[in-house]
Formats: sequence, structure tokens, C-alpha cells
Amino acid sequence: MATTYIQLKLTISPLASGQDIALAFLGEMGFESFVETPSGLDAFIQENNWSPDLLDQLYPLVENGLDIGWSLTAIPPENWNAVWESDFQPIVIKDQCAVRAHFHAPIDVPYELVITPKMSFGTGHHQTTYMMLKTLLEHPPKDEVVLDMGSGTGVLAILAEKLGAHSVDAIDVESWCYENAIENAAMNDCKKVNAIEGDRKHIPEKEYGTIIANINLNVLLLDIPLYAERLRPNGKLFLSGFYTHDIPAIESKANQNGLQMVNYKAKDNWVAAHFYKQNG
Repeated sequence: MATTYIQLKLTISPLASGQDIALAFLGEMGFESFVETPSGLDAFIQENNWSPDLLDQLYPLVENGLDIGWSLTAIPPENWNAVWESDFQPIVIKDQCAVRAHFHAPIDVPYELVITPKMSFGTGHHQTTYMMLKTLLEHPPKDEVVLDMGSGTGVLAILAEKLGAHSVDAIDVESWCYENAIENAAMNDCKKVNAIEGDRKHIPEKEYGTIIANINLNVLLLDIPLYAERLRPNGKLFLSGFYTHDIPAIESKANQNGLQMVNYKAKDNWVAAHFYKQNG
């Protein structure tokens, strides 16, 4: 059964610094996705992870000098599109890639991605998705067999195909993500995206040249050994969904499995890290 989400609408002043502080803070509280608004921030959390006690945890934002207000709305699965149609604004990355919804006007860039989210996240607005899109533009997986773990809307898998990937396996544990990835791949005329419903046990037994995983710290730490096993020598692994203070844990697990960090990006305390598999 699809999950109901709780939408927390925050008004924040001062806005410029306050959005960054609130994003990092709410991420630590378990909120999964965010939309920056003209007056503040919309944050989304699964209903089964929500407790009214979380509102008490907002007071440190006030102690940080922010003037905030909030309201709560339960978003049933069938209303998700309506919420996004009101909040979702197009984004453009490096003048090369644009992410928009079907109800937006076309954007003249080399790689235009048309994404209609349902209960799955991945529109490029969250820092991790934005950084992973940027990373793929910097490291196009041309002619590579690609794995996209935690694929959500399929936005990263779709960009990978548009950048010349040989094929892309897009895996997500949630059924609505699986269905949404299929729909979005078709909307973008992608023929090489293979959506798979499942978890690490459903990764095909093949060798990948590029693996993308935008999930969360605990899942990444569990899955890194398998990513390393499936990655070809000198293959690239791009990880996101964790914070700067988690870098030592991620890097240690990667090193234990023959992976070396090349570099990482950070945005509002979120990280996207680039690893490669040592040859031999």
C-alpha cells in the first residue's frame, strides 16, 4: 500500500540563511525531500515516521535566530501529483540539463528531463539529486552498463541514458517508485532503462561500469560491498544521501572493499562522493 506523507510547510526569516539551516536540520530529523518556496521550505516525511513531538525539535531553529512558522498537511498518495504541480518549479544545471514537469514549457538545453513524480522523490530539487545530476554531467557514462540504486522517479537513470549509457538498471524497493520510473522513462523516450522493483538482492549478476546510489547512510554501508563486487575494475561509484560528518564511515567501508575516493561535493551538509574500483 502506498504511503501517506506529512507535509510540513515552514515560513522562514531571514530566508537566505534560514533555508540552508532548516534543510540540514530537518534532514537529521528524518524528513526525506524538500521544496524551497518563496517564503521558506516544504518538507516531507512518511506518516509512519512522523510524531507530533518532532514539532518540539523545531525550537533550536528559533535559537539559531530564525523567525519561523509552520503548518501541517497529510498528503494521501492520490493527491501527490496535485501537491507537486503547485510546488514543483523547473531547475537547470550547468546550462546543460533541465528537469521539468510535463505541465512546464520546454527548456532549451542539451538534456531536458521531463519528470512527473508520484510518491517517489527525485526532481533535482533536493541537494543530493542535484549533485548527482551534476556529477553525471561531469562523468557521462557513455557506452557503460549502469546501475541506479534507489532510483525514485528514475531521473538519474534517464539522464544516464541520455548521456549515452549502453543500458541502465534502475532499482527501487518501493512499488510506486518502480511504476513511476517506468512512466518517466517512457515519457522521455528512454528505451534502455530497465526498472526493477526490489533491493540489493535484486541487483542483476552482471558487471557495471558506473553505479549510482542515492539512498541513505545505513543502506549504503550495507550495500557498498555488493556494489564493489558488481563494479568492473576502474569502474566509477557515485554515492549520495548522507552528510559530511558521515564521510569517514562511508570512506572506510569503501576502502575495505577495494574502492578509493576520488573527490566529493557538498551542498547544505549533504554529500555526493565519487569512488573508483582499484584494478586488481
